[in-house]
Amino acid sequence: MAETSALPTGFGELEVLAVGMVLLVEALSGLSLNTLTIFSFCKTPELRTPCHLLVLSLALADSGISLNALVAATSSLLRVSHRRWPYGSDGCQAHGFQGFVTALASICSSAAIAWGRYHHYCTRSQLAWNSAVSLVLFVWLSSAFWAALPLLGWGHYDYEPLGTCCTLDYSKGDRNFTSFLFTMSFFNFAMPLFITITSYSLMEQKLGKSGHLQVNTTLPARTLLLGWGPYAILYLYAVIADVTSISPKLQMVPALIAKMVPTINAINYALGNEMVCRGIWQCLSPQKREKDRTK
Repeated sequence: MAETSALPTGFGELEVLAVGMVLLVEALSGLSLNTLTIFSFCKTPELRTPCHLLVLSLALADSGISLNALVAATSSLLRVSHRRWPYGSDGCQAHGFQGFVTALASICSSAAIAWGRYHHYCTRSQLAWNSAVSLVLFVWLSSAFWAALPLLGWGHYDYEPLGTCCTLDYSKGDRNFTSFLFTMSFFNFAMPLFITITSYSLMEQKLGKSGHLQVNTTLPARTLLLGWGPYAILYLYAVIADVTSISPKLQMVPALIAKMVPTINAINYALGNEMVCRGIWQCLSPQKREKDRTK
């Protein structure tokens, strides 16, 4: 979709504003919760462990997704008055790259957390720092590698139907898109999903009956499937059929669902963890911080 001086096809001003407000709520919610998680990790010594480093990686990735949503929300609200994408074609490429990097890092960080928890609970040994750091580096370098390929010609970033954010272009459905989609999906969605499901299943089998299992074993996999599954379905449909047959409004649904993932992850991995909650509370409570200094 090219930059245009008119509202996007299939959308009225009220609908553009509504999408912008939804994106804004999702962005502010995810950004605030994940920023608190990052802040608590930096300020609370008890959280500076290898396992929590993986949670920090996820919070950083989800903060990036929320920032991406914030840009999309801003451009949605500006689109009503300016009737154009305000950041130019280079801005679209940068927005697509940043969103793709953080999305892939979020998916792979969830899988890394699943493996880290399996290692901790089932082997009864702490995850080593070098293992955790290596995992985090691999997640981010791998995500940056795959996100850079569309900039180099394998795949392509373009505007989504509303014209307020940019993502992998699925409108053409040609061989270039198909080859990139299947290769990228295997390494960055199918494998992380398999690792997540397998790790939590093994944990449940080993520890569930004994009552020692202290983590939710189903929510992480469901979050991956429900949060990123609609995008996968849309991409697969684009491979086998003409995606323009789907209404623009329906094509925007996967983007809106995916932008909810940072909030869900923060609730699951941060607010659902007693130690992280305690760290967040310590950061938010000046009296508590003052007591800790005087001890």
